[in-house]
Amino acid sequence: MTATEAHLARTYDDFDRILDQAAYDPLPEDWLIGVTDVVNSTAAIRRGAYEDVNFVGVSVIAALGAELGDYSFPFAFAGDGTSFAVPQDRRAQAASVLRQVIVLARNDFDLELRGGLVPVRDIRANGHDVKIARYAASEHAVYAMFAGGGRKWAEAEVKRGRYAITPDDDVSRPDLSGLSCEWRPIPNRHGLILSLLAEPLEAKGRETFAQLARRVLEIFREDQRQGHPLPLTMPTAKHDKQLDADKWLEVAANSDFRKYDDILRLTLDCSAAQADRAEEILRDASSQGQIRYGAHRQTHALMTCFVPSSDLKGHLHFLDGADGGYATAADNMSRISLTK
Repeated sequence: MTATEAHLARTYDDFDRILDQAAYDPLPEDWLIGVTDVVNSTAAIRRGAYEDVNFVGVSVIAALGAELGDYSFPFAFAGDGTSFAVPQDRRAQAASVLRQVIVLARNDFDLELRGGLVPVRDIRANGHDVKIARYAASEHAVYAMFAGGGRKWAEAEVKRGRYAITPDDDVSRPDLSGLSCEWRPIPNRHGLILSLLAEPLEAKGRETFAQLARRVLEIFREDQRQGHPLPLTMPTAKHDKQLDADKWLEVAANSDFRKYDDILRLTLDCSAAQADRAEEILRDASSQGQIRYGAHRQTHALMTCFVPSSDLKGHLHFLDGADGGYATAADNMSRISLTK
């Protein structure tokens, strides 16, 4: 077990278990939560740069794994940003990578990336927690899930300017070996691609939220693939890339179309009727003060891929909507909250 895997070994292959708070283990006090987000990602999306936004978000994961020498540290991709956790003794490496990617985002993509490192000790001192579980999307692809409210608190603190990592122009380029965006936007098969966010309100209890989330997920189980946005046959790639049938099925199996990082995040291929039913459940729960939610509908999904050289079978594929995705759903979530 590597240094970044310590205390974080529990893994589940049933996504419903991820919704149970009992599935999560607390991070050690001396760990750090790293968070990044693209500032004003809405404007970047409007100018057609959402593929760049996604690429920058995943860059943090790829570069940090290369710097640490392994990719077992917990991380979660959220469209226009990333969260991760590392031990305190890896702080200098994590800060260096954040500086590298912040400069990369500005110089190569004309994007302002904000990043920070927040001690778990400070998170707990402010009444929140950070707990981790691991979800095995397939035999070789395992994604971390975050619970406890602390990741969200850390993100808010960094946005306020606390714990921020200041960029330094005199940095090397990050090692992004294995990171690519080789696939054209992937069209829906059932009517639309739905980006869906749902967040429990702590005062109402997280078990209530788990039951609600299962009701939403059950809608998409009407389809054998449960709303998975990647088809069983290979879609159109850039540069005439070709994969055999078995390799493409591995790509689909190793993707992250469902995740939880204090917020349930879903990228789903579904019908308009299914999307309506899901949003009706969430709208009712929101009106009762149980949750916040945001949704965005588009025609295509977007995939950013990472193939670590240390474990070629452990390739990971990060999914989002191709026309705003999670970032626009989050913006819609904020608008709903402001009107309540």
